[in-house]
Amino acid sequence: MSERGVGEGYVGAGEVLEGRLPEGNPARLRGWIHRKFVVGGKIFVRLRDSTGVLQCVIDRSRVGDEVYGAFEEAKRESSIVVEGTVHREPRAPGGWELRVTRGHVVWPSEDFPIRGKEGVEFLLDNRHLWLRSTRMRDILKIKHTVLGALREYYLERGWWEVTPPILTGSAVEGGATLFKVDYFGEPAYLSQSAQLYLEVLIYSLERVWAITPSFRAEKSRTRRHLSEYTHFEVEAAWMNMEDMMRVVEETVEHVVSRVLEDRRRELENLGRDTSALERVKRPFPRLTYTEAVERLRSKGVAMEWGEDFGADEEAALTRDFDRPFFVTLFPKQIKAFYMKEYEQDPRLVKGFDLLAPEGYGEIVGGSEREDSYEKLLARIREEGLDPKDYYWYLDLRRYGSVPHSGYGLGVERLVMWIAGLDHIRDATPFPRFRERLRP
Repeated sequence: MSERGVGEGYVGAGEVLEGRLPEGNPARLRGWIHRKFVVGGKIFVRLRDSTGVLQCVIDRSRVGDEVYGAFEEAKRESSIVVEGTVHREPRAPGGWELRVTRGHVVWPSEDFPIRGKEGVEFLLDNRHLWLRSTRMRDILKIKHTVLGALREYYLERGWWEVTPPILTGSAVEGGATLFKVDYFGEPAYLSQSAQLYLEVLIYSLERVWAITPSFRAEKSRTRRHLSEYTHFEVEAAWMNMEDMMRVVEETVEHVVSRVLEDRRRELENLGRDTSALERVKRPFPRLTYTEAVERLRSKGVAMEWGEDFGADEEAALTRDFDRPFFVTLFPKQIKAFYMKEYEQDPRLVKGFDLLAPEGYGEIVGGSEREDSYEKLLARIREEGLDPKDYYWYLDLRRYGSVPHSGYGLGVERLVMWIAGLDHIRDATPFPRFRERLRP
């Protein structure tokens, strides 16, 4: 059965291309004209559906003048239904074709505006049409499998999926990147992260996760940033930083393995070097922030201890590794207020980032959370935040606080790396970043 299911007697193009139907077997397909060529009294239509692209041969002598004429006039992206028999044909893309005996044009298309070699901005303006491309179809399938594999890992291990809010009254990652909205006359914000709410829920469910949109009003426009992205977040009671890092390792290894198993064809269509993904095996290398700074200096990168990594610094680090790797124990001054202080050096916090190789950089950020009421309150004040906005978060430390840890994973960044994409905009159907709100 094809990915979409047969349904009403129809099969998918992918089912034919995979040789699941015997030679000469009758088949009915429905989809859109992806390409069309007229040669010697025959029309070669490449039918596109959600499963693939199949060559369909419309011979006037077989279908008659009326059907032939309708397909001769039909333009690219017209929707069609065809019936015929499947045959091996080495000259056809994929090695199979449908020799049509009956068919009709369901709805004709006007001249399709995307013909090839259009610029990025044109394709973004026409994203609603560009999503029909086989490239975007393959990326969306990979993303679907990534999301399914994330869910699979945690559901199979007894974690609980929860639904935190998107509208919040306080910041998680700092006020500079907040989207402010009016909430019945009160100021509110689009969520930067569900983390604080997930911490609430560990006191009843212990191990929780959520997939939600998150929003960052970052004015920079880089190949790795979106203003709205899909956030996969995890929080667990009774786990320290090392425990959570092991969970991250297992998660990423599981996701990559599942994509290799289920989406190898899509990866190959995109030109992805799958051998790079086959090296993603635990344990992942790790180095401390201090070691990372020393490594960068040895490469001639001018960086002072206490500065945060930018895209260039992360890319330089990734050249030393052939799989994801951890950077741990960051300076307190560059990390969020909720990270737990490192006992052996109060300048540091027990945080970690997971960086993807090949120049892709950070895909996961996590930490052990501060479980002391007094230390958390002090950190909130140090950051210039109003403790009243965090009364409920502070309360968690007043009523049976526990050691706990968590992480956040940017799904689009993960997809970007796994699929080998040049820009994060292609890892989501409708990208949102500075100066881009439509369609």
